[in-house]
Amino acid sequence: MAASAPSKPTACLALADGTVFYGTGFGATGDTVAELCFNTAMTGYQEIMTDPSYAGQIVTFTFPHIGNTGVTPEDDESGDPVAAGMVVKWDPTLASNWRAAEELKSWLTRTGRIAIGGVDTRRLTRAIRQQGAPHAALAHDPDGNFDVEALVAKAREWPGLEGMDLAKDVSCAQSYRWDEMRWAWPDGYGRQEVPAHKVVAVDYGAKRNILRCLASAGCDVTVLPATATAEEVLAHKPDGVFLSNGPGDPAATGEYAVPMIQDILKTDLPVFGICLGHQMLALALGAKTVKMNHGHHGANHPVKEHSTGKVEITSMNHGFAVDAQTLPEGVEETHVSLFDGSNCGIRISGRPVYSVQHHPEASPGPQDSFYLFERFAEAMAARKTA
Repeated sequence: MAASAPSKPTACLALADGTVFYGTGFGATGDTVAELCFNTAMTGYQEIMTDPSYAGQIVTFTFPHIGNTGVTPEDDESGDPVAAGMVVKWDPTLASNWRAAEELKSWLTRTGRIAIGGVDTRRLTRAIRQQGAPHAALAHDPDGNFDVEALVAKAREWPGLEGMDLAKDVSCAQSYRWDEMRWAWPDGYGRQEVPAHKVVAVDYGAKRNILRCLASAGCDVTVLPATATAEEVLAHKPDGVFLSNGPGDPAATGEYAVPMIQDILKTDLPVFGICLGHQMLALALGAKTVKMNHGHHGANHPVKEHSTGKVEITSMNHGFAVDAQTLPEGVEETHVSLFDGSNCGIRISGRPVYSVQHHPEASPGPQDSFYLFERFAEAMAARKTA
């Protein structure tokens, strides 16, 4: 009997340099264009896909077992996936986990996100490392009909993340209160019923677990949109101000965020920033940010704190970095990446104003960096005492 003909590819990933990968499509159909990055985390694919910091990016997962634990609403970092698409080595298998509420494939279909399986992700990751994060077009067609030239043209025409303000797109539309704390066995997510400090969190694309960590550190959290003014922040009479993570070019977001932060810095309020919030604080203090070759995306990044010599295992997700050489006098570098020496933290000398590039709320250590939230709470308590 004659061998059956090979199945036709149902997905296509076209890079701006003309390189094309074919595979099996799943999730939504259609096409999307974004920057292509890779993430080395072995767990947390749902948290990654719903992290607002991934707006404008297609994520290549270097770990092959994606989808085997399904998805659950408890693990969403925002309401729906924000990453533009997903690239994986193996087609996802059926979920095998007691917490799973839905299969990855159906979740992606329902939420309108395109994915491709069967790709040589090692080859793709090497290309990204060597040549930088490329612009890419990802298409899924069950019939396998692709206009490759048109897809490559779309990738080439996409303007890229430099100069792009995406924080407005993923920020909340109006203010809201947050009191949910971190997940704990066996009761799950508790509620902060006796907060000691009032915090305003400026939402540039805040992950839910950051807000949970603030609540667990004793904070009554009010979340404001990215475009909030200093007057709007101070109207809540906060004990401290938090600057959240988020996507896009920090210099573009800084056009409206930096003046607000500079006005907040005229007060004596403690300020704490993470990821894009870290970059916003640096820009407000007069430093500059730069686009990285392929960024840092993973859950195993070693970061050293200068003052203690402690090395923390951290989660990272950023394509831009603060240029430590541009930090002004009176601003110290507090943390540094042991992978490439890039800046991972700053503080104003003698003031409770600091920020980090990595994500302490993601807990890959697992608790290596939670002290940063406790430090924020201690600074607010000290201000009240003073």
